[in-house]
Order: sequence, then structure tokens, then C-alpha cells
Amino acid sequence: MNPPSIVTIIESLPVMEQFYTIQGEGYHQGKAAGFIRLAGCDVGCFWCDVKESWDAANHNLISVEKIASDCSQYPSDICVITGGEPLMHDLTNLTRSLHSFNKKTHLETSGAYPVTGSWDWICVSPKKFKAPVPEIMTLADELKVIVYNQSDFKWAESFSDKVTDKCMLFLQPEWSKEKTMLPLITEYVKENPKWNISLQIHKYLNIP
Repeated sequence: MNPPSIVTIIESLPVMEQFYTIQGEGYHQGKAAGFIRLAGCDVGCFWCDVKESWDAANHNLISVEKIASDCSQYPSDICVITGGEPLMHDLTNLTRSLHSFNKKTHLETSGAYPVTGSWDWICVSPKKFKAPVPEIMTLADELKVIVYNQSDFKWAESFSDKVTDKCMLFLQPEWSKEKTMLPLITEYVKENPKWNISLQIHKYLNIP
């Protein structure tokens, strides 16, 4: 007789920061949302603007109960879990706790790790530096591809047939190349209207 399986309940997570702001990207841009930025990432995007999140050891472990309770104080019902790469951690307990406060759980991930937790919205933003796991594409509500150079259009299309019909498709210029790439993205979307443009409006507004 096989012994019963042991499920590890994650009671605390490394948090770089937690704050309330406006969602600046993708389908839900412009909406108020609470953000939980978890530390830890091995994807290694050279243009990442939160490299200080990469080493989880540099950030305090905070109990899941406190993380969720703090998020419950925000007026919006949206709570975005981002990183870093949040799926490096088991998020089952965190999403359960957030749902107990009637929060909608939104995930922002590169897709490099299998999904844990219960989600109301999953945004997958695949990166060339660490390939997404195949099964995550069918779970995506939103596919957001960062466009750094012209070859990224072809790369984006390699994922567009891996998501479901309900998945929204977005192309977003990498911030440092915004002036160069945005005109190209605009023309590409006009020619390929299944895609939408995502802009980092929080950076235009100079808010977190």
C-alpha cells in the first residue's frame, strides 16, 4: 500500500512590494488594482526594469494571510500577482486566501513554470530567455508579447495558434524601444487585426 501523498502548504512568500495603483498594461489597463510583486526570477530578461526582484533571498517572507489581508484593504476587487516570476512559488494558498476576501485573482507570468493556484485571469507574456511550458498556453486569457525588434513579430505568431479562441492577443513595445517599435506595431496590428496594442500607460502617467 502506497503512503498518502504529502501536500506542502505554502504559508509565507517572498514579497518585494505590495501596492495599490492602476493596471497599466494589457486587457485590464486603466483599472484600479492591488499588486503583489513576489520576489524570485530565473528568466533573466536583460531589459527587465525590476531586476531587484530576481533574488528572493533579498526580500522578506510574509505570511499569506497578511498578504491577502493587506490586499483586502484596497477598494478594487482586482488583485494582480506579478514578479519576478510568481509561478516559481506554489500559489494555491495565496489565491485561496485572496478569494476568501472576494478578490479576483489576476496572474502575470512568463509561463516558464506550471500553474498553481485558482485564477480569474491569466496573462502569459512568454520570453525567449526561458520557454513557457506548453500547457500554460491553453489556460491563458491574455497573450502579451513584448516587441523589442522586428523578429519578435514572427516569434509572437508562433504562440498565437497555441492559445484558445477566447484568449486576447497583445503586442507591447519594450519601453526603451517604444519610439522605434510602436509605429511598426501599429502597422502590424492594422494588417493583422487579431492583435491589439498594449502600452505601459503607468509609465506615461508616471505612477507605479
